[in-house]
Amino acid sequence: MTSYVKKSALLLAACSLSLVGITPAVAADGAGDDKPPAKMSNIGGDQLAKPGTQVNLGAGAPVLPEKLTGKSWIVTDAESGDVLASHNAHWELPPASTLKMLFADTLLHKFLKTQKHKVELSDLQGVGQGSSIAGIKENYTYTVRDLWLGVFLRSGNDAVHVLSAMNGGVPQTVQDMQAHADELQAEDTHVVTPDGYDEKGQHSSAYDLTLFARAGLQNDDFREYCSTVTAKLPKKQKKGKTTETFEIQNTNRLFTGEGDLSPYKGIAGVKNGNTTNAGATFTGVAERDGKVLLVTVMNPEAKESHAVYKETARLLDWGFAADGKVTPVGHLVLPKSQTAPSATTSPKGDAGPAKPAAHAAVSTSGGSSGMGIALAIIGGVLVVLAGAVFVVRKKWPVQKRS
Repeated sequence: MTSYVKKSALLLAACSLSLVGITPAVAADGAGDDKPPAKMSNIGGDQLAKPGTQVNLGAGAPVLPEKLTGKSWIVTDAESGDVLASHNAHWELPPASTLKMLFADTLLHKFLKTQKHKVELSDLQGVGQGSSIAGIKENYTYTVRDLWLGVFLRSGNDAVHVLSAMNGGVPQTVQDMQAHADELQAEDTHVVTPDGYDEKGQHSSAYDLTLFARAGLQNDDFREYCSTVTAKLPKKQKKGKTTETFEIQNTNRLFTGEGDLSPYKGIAGVKNGNTTNAGATFTGVAERDGKVLLVTVMNPEAKESHAVYKETARLLDWGFAADGKVTPVGHLVLPKSQTAPSATTSPKGDAGPAKPAAHAAVSTSGGSSGMGIALAIIGGVLVVLAGAVFVVRKKWPVQKRS
């Protein structure tokens, strides 16, 4: 057994699920700031550029919930892209492992899920000290599906580094991720690491993380992985064949609950994160009575246990109750390749939300190259909204197990 494997085994045994993703503090842009910038990006609408809470309540609309302490948060209609309410939506902050949504949306289409890869020691080089790991071992053979389950369920930086090695290495993967973020008009995002591990200069925003989630949810495999609660990975192998497995569990506590936190009805993903520098971050998607919402919360300051999940749940409850009773404060923009040239916006521009190209086609796989926002796992119908075609699914698995 190599020294890395011994270290991995010890780390895996010692790491409780509630601490997955916590890494040493590293200075990063915006991490220690107590106040958001006076002016932020207006991608998606001018109101989103303003600091503080933004909401336009109509008749009968519920007030926003109390106990919202996140430095930044956003509530969006996942299908229409309407931003129902936000708080410092474009504040550039450390993203922690929620950045893995961008990693997945960038790389998922590059490898068949049945493809096998024998892990070399070099694949695991550069995994940061204190990283959350899935327990990937040198000289073991994994399917690509195994590796992605390690990324989504255990937030495994070891699995991220193996997939990055398959993609030509970490520098190439970081370059690919940045290019994809730029294509998505996620202009608050600067990628330094593929796994979200704290590094100086790495940042994103609640708005951008929601763009990544919405783009990723077009991909069948992304939806499968982010909605899987438990899975099995190889524990022992002989001549490349698995003889014994061990179980991993999704660290998304709105799936599993813990202590005084109950599973959230209708939750279907997507990704959590937690580092010393970034604090807790989370993007969640949930469905209720045919309405699909995306909520992102970054770095809540409350001392209550599982604050990031509880604040997400409160915002989801509010969003479902506020449906049809608020005027949007902005919109999620479409990728550059799917917007008419005259409608493209910039952080300093005043063109307003980008409009979808009328001739855009539906795409439900292979990253986010198409217009379709396929927001579910099974069943569904096609509807046309504001000139764009969306795949709207009506059933979401709450306790999917691999």
